[in-house]
Amino acid sequence: MSKLKVDLEGQASPAAVSLIRLAAKAAYAAFDYPFDGEVHIQITDDEGIREYNRDYRQIDKATDVLSFPLNDFYRGEPEEDPAELIDPETGRVPLGDMILSLERAKAQGREYGHGAARECAYLTVHSMLHLLGFDHVDEGEEKAAMREREESILSVLGLSRKIDDQTERQG
Repeated sequence: MSKLKVDLEGQASPAAVSLIRLAAKAAYAAFDYPFDGEVHIQITDDEGIREYNRDYRQIDKATDVLSFPLNDFYRGEPEEDPAELIDPETGRVPLGDMILSLERAKAQGREYGHGAARECAYLTVHSMLHLLGFDHVDEGEEKAAMREREESILSVLGLSRKIDDQTERQG
């Protein structure tokens, strides 16, 4: 079974950090890759993520999570031979970087009624799927495939969510 190395920087509660690591590993494990992977996760606040968003996406506002993939995947499948993606120094495929606003996760956790740690887990799964080639730019098939995969992974973690028309996420 393949493994995911999670490099995590920033401050969060032990529960949130543990759930972030668990969520990243569960998202990776859902694909049963024949190679080990690596992801870097930076926990920041709204101001920190606003700066990343401004500098890298030319959007000068805070958001909940940003994903910066290092390799091309489409719905979990690498678009080139995984052997070509392996970093010879680590023996792992670098997936990319995730920037997560703990401040925004706390606010959204309150808004959705499930707390910051659970919101951090959701945002981590969401971002991991972006790193693995999922997207939700349309309101159709792409978004549906991503939401289905998110729910599947969160269910494995015992964190499934019931979505109604009022609480469905827009992002």
